[in-house]
Amino acid sequence: MCPLGKDVSQNGNIKTLESAGTIFEAEDPDILRMLERPRAINVERNRSFEENIDHFEGLSPHGRRSGFNTPISYTCFETHAMVAEAWENLRRSTVYYRGQPVGTIAAMDHSVEELNYDQRFCSKCFSLFDEWGRRDSEDFLLKTLHLQSWEKMIDQFKLGEGVMPASFKVIHNPKTNSEILIPDFGESAIGRVAPVDSGFWWIILLRAYTKHTGDSSLAEMPDCQRGMRLILSLCLSEAFDTFPTLLCADGCCMIDRRMGVYGYPIEIQALFFMALRCALLLLKQDQEGKEFMERIVKRLHALSYHMRNYFWLDLKQLNDIYRYKTEEYSHTAVNKFNVMPDSLPHWVFDFMPTRGGYFIGNVSPARMDFRWFCLGNCVAILSSLATPEQASAIMDLIESRWEELVGEMPLKISYPALESHEWRIVTGCDPKNTRWSYHNGGSWPVLLWLLTAACIKTGRPQIARRAIELAENRLSKDHWPEYYDGKVGRYMGKQARKYQTWSISGYLVAKMMLEDPSHLGMISLEQDKQTKPLMKRSTSWTC
Repeated sequence: MCPLGKDVSQNGNIKTLESAGTIFEAEDPDILRMLERPRAINVERNRSFEENIDHFEGLSPHGRRSGFNTPISYTCFETHAMVAEAWENLRRSTVYYRGQPVGTIAAMDHSVEELNYDQRFCSKCFSLFDEWGRRDSEDFLLKTLHLQSWEKMIDQFKLGEGVMPASFKVIHNPKTNSEILIPDFGESAIGRVAPVDSGFWWIILLRAYTKHTGDSSLAEMPDCQRGMRLILSLCLSEAFDTFPTLLCADGCCMIDRRMGVYGYPIEIQALFFMALRCALLLLKQDQEGKEFMERIVKRLHALSYHMRNYFWLDLKQLNDIYRYKTEEYSHTAVNKFNVMPDSLPHWVFDFMPTRGGYFIGNVSPARMDFRWFCLGNCVAILSSLATPEQASAIMDLIESRWEELVGEMPLKISYPALESHEWRIVTGCDPKNTRWSYHNGGSWPVLLWLLTAACIKTGRPQIARRAIELAENRLSKDHWPEYYDGKVGRYMGKQARKYQTWSISGYLVAKMMLEDPSHLGMISLEQDKQTKPLMKRSTSWTC
């Protein structure tokens, strides 16, 4: 049993990894009452500013350490006033559990109701990884792994054993003077949707930790191996699907509200692909590990072919779809998904440049979502789901459609916005996702780090540098909001929290990557020749 399991069991309210109970059966009524009423988050500052500098990222007046034990890089990175301010804000948001940092709260904006912004979101962990010390990163991985082992009940239904929490919070019981971690597996989320992405991010972070430290002992722990296998069991299970992509509910990822991303969203498919590739590198070569590795290799072959062919859209493919016939039968069908050409949105014809392309938002029977989603396309580049030619085309698209996708504040989470009748039908009249706001075409600074990583991998660092300079014009002055509204991102989001942790960390990681591109190795995977199919389309896709 890992040290975490032993340590947590001392609380008396949480069981060990082997015998974890439900979230609510082991807690006393006082804890439950504290969950219902608002309270200030338990944020401690037990280190000075100078001590924190050395603890978190190895900065000194003479240089900066790029990673855990890497040589000092002599740059002017730390002398930038905005960077220093960002570090200070980030440290102020650190949350401690039993004296050890376990992450940061989502936002430090006390002027508005906290809702779930006082929690630590697992899917946002990667933007903070490079800023933590080795022990802090290890603690985070183990504590979230422990939470996975808890029994998950929503009403009378039990969730899959491998589901990772979307977020968690630290609750202090003044009567017993003890602390407890309370996870959210979707039972408190808007819409009550279980997170699909958090498990994938956990595997990706574990691989990043192993890559960065050169130490595989954490990944080889029996509990970590079991945690990976539980996640993989959920997403590799056999069902009624005829596609290798993963079927999901709306609101199961970063876009956690109703936005029409149900089915096979690009964000989940790209993270799925990357998590499978990371797991292939982390699983031990024992009997159980080899069985999963065989299943992973088969799935990767099918998934890469499906995504690179059927989700990819460029000028030629758009023209092919425009000329589709419908109601075709047999294996010789050209229009395999029976997509109606009349369903093509008018905007896509003007949006598609002569040179460029992207992975569209969704492909399912009789439905193609042609919207651009930033996270899915950037992860596709970093995981090498996109071929080198496709990765270059995505960068061409961003440069060609800079005003639409970047505008005055990077970076559009999706494009274009849903409006009028379409907005009412797709979002259910969601007042937070009005046109050009929040998930519906809002501009999210956190996406800077993903764009920067993709730019460095494709040899286009100038694109990232230009985007970062745009962000620097506003972010600090506006107190680091979560998102911006408007067609070009001109206005601070109408419900945006200030001092948003992932806006701060997204900016810092982007700056660090530009200063030291070697950090890219933690998140980037090179092309795997074994899973690289021929890019010639099947004859059934030739018009």
